[in-house]
Amino acid sequence: MNREDLADFLRRRREDLRPDDVGLPAGRRRRTAGLRREEVAQLANMSTDFYARIEQRRGSRPSEATVAALARALRLTLDERDHLFHLAGYEPPARGIRSDHVSPPLLRILDHLDAPAQVTSDLAVTLVQNEMAVALLGVQTEFEGPRRSLFYRWFTEAEEREHYPPEDHDEHSRTYVASLRAVYGRDSGDAEARELVELLRTESPEFARLWDQHEVAVRRDTHKRVVHPTVGTLELDCQILTAENNTERMIVFTAAPGSEDAEKLKLLAVVGNQTFSS
Repeated sequence: MNREDLADFLRRRREDLRPDDVGLPAGRRRRTAGLRREEVAQLANMSTDFYARIEQRRGSRPSEATVAALARALRLTLDERDHLFHLAGYEPPARGIRSDHVSPPLLRILDHLDAPAQVTSDLAVTLVQNEMAVALLGVQTEFEGPRRSLFYRWFTEAEEREHYPPEDHDEHSRTYVASLRAVYGRDSGDAEARELVELLRTESPEFARLWDQHEVAVRRDTHKRVVHPTVGTLELDCQILTAENNTERMIVFTAAPGSEDAEKLKLLAVVGNQTFSS
């Protein structure tokens, strides 16, 4: 770990960013060039003290997960991300292969959307959500192990299906299996996809049955009904945007202008994630 260069690199990248670059209000009387330390810490979901210690060349070595979170918070390019990993003493994730790094262009779009949106991997691991997506679906980024994948939770945890009307469950199941089949068939050396499939075939008879039907489909857009505990059922269009790295995509939830569902989304923006938090 190169403490001095790590601290200098983080400070300079922090100073290069403006609040608007990351979706934060500028506020008044900003005496700090770029972002404040507490703002970076907030974006990376860590304590301000821990981040400050890194910039001050002291404290413990950040974990790989922390380094990845800082790369996202500072909107680093892949070259900058790799450099940050090397400075922290780690090998960076391989490019073009699934990782927790989110492309800066997708993050910039996410920062400026007023609709629910989140970035996921091709294995349905949610990497980052905006506040509206959290309000709509709850926090999806804090799971561990195979539970990080929505595919896994859908077929093994009944509570995951509570977000959707029961009559829509079969269609969701078929869609998820067909999407996973497309990922599985894209690269025979994808150990992560293979492990997820083997796990689901063992733990879910429903998944095993659908998997054997060998349906393949990658959804670019879809229509979903979402059941929210406060505002009720919303009928939403889901637009899927892809990035240069084909293992990540952004899902944006919208409603027809002037519709009842659009009004529910406005109410959701006010309600926020209070229901899920409680």
